[in-house]
Amino acid sequence: MTSLSDLPLRDNLVGQQPYGAPQDPVPVSLNVNENTHPIPDEVVEDIVQSLARAVRGVNRYPDREFLELRESLAGYLGHGLTAEQLWAANGSNEVLQQILQAFGGPGRSLLSFSPTYSMYPLLAAGTDTAWIDVPRPADYVLTPELVTAAIAEHAPDIVILCGPNNPTGTVLDREVIRAASEASAGIVIVDEAYQEFDAETESAVALLPGRPRLLVSRTMSKAFAFAGVRLGYLAADAAVVDALRLVRLPYHLSALTQAAATAALRHSGAMLGAVAEIRSERDRLDAALTELGYQVHPSGSNFLLVGGFADPAATFEALRAQGILIRNLSIPGHLRITAGTREETSAVIDAIAALGPGGARA
Repeated sequence: MTSLSDLPLRDNLVGQQPYGAPQDPVPVSLNVNENTHPIPDEVVEDIVQSLARAVRGVNRYPDREFLELRESLAGYLGHGLTAEQLWAANGSNEVLQQILQAFGGPGRSLLSFSPTYSMYPLLAAGTDTAWIDVPRPADYVLTPELVTAAIAEHAPDIVILCGPNNPTGTVLDREVIRAASEASAGIVIVDEAYQEFDAETESAVALLPGRPRLLVSRTMSKAFAFAGVRLGYLAADAAVVDALRLVRLPYHLSALTQAAATAALRHSGAMLGAVAEIRSERDRLDAALTELGYQVHPSGSNFLLVGGFADPAATFEALRAQGILIRNLSIPGHLRITAGTREETSAVIDAIAALGPGGARA
């Protein structure tokens, strides 16, 4: 049987592993930062009706420019944005891939600060963009001075800042974004996949005026509980959107995706109704694990990075055996846990407590 090593892969893909969080139909799934709360019934009804209408026209290609959806996204974000400043694709990963296709590639580079979202180096490799990995400080918090120094040293073509950062939950200060935008001659992306869970920090969308090379990536997968629909989007200067239209595949957003997302945005208040409850469960999980002696890093997201596990892999497997799936990201001593429903949060707290200090069985 042929293996990967037998194929003429590009050199920069040799030895790479595809992205993949564990998938397991367990009762308590808290490993990929999904919104664990279901979509309200009245919203489901509207989405289903919208899909039914869309299906009647799927013998034709969808609107290639998905203008109704872009207008809805602009209305949701506010800040005076217009449809011409919005873009969307099949998840924010595809949005980021299109950015790298347009502004990265051979001879160009992408810089970010680790630990951060594990897809960034994979997207860089897939577009033959050099990956520059700058370590975060011990508390994971970026400062204007750190970011400015890294940009000056490496002169990257693209910088990506994740805020709140995955997997640490660290909030991204607006002064860091301003510093990166001023220091960089290239593209600066702010990845705001978890922005709606941060009750304190204003979106980087507010910084777009006067910064034509600043891009803000968002998703409907998390706070909107729309992970299965696959809808990511971008707010940026209209010229950036034109650049992405050069690399997107024709008709890349299906009529069904457009209909579902547009309907969901009509009910943004209801769709985001669980966000406050998820924050509350995150804070309850934080307090409980802190009381058990673990180091819980501050988070503006729907998950926590938790340190103090003597053997994270063993703890991960012990919880999995009990039907609880969290995330081992190979950060020494740490595991990442998504805040779930009250019942799910209670289950993971009780299970970790039962394992004893450091996650080892008592």
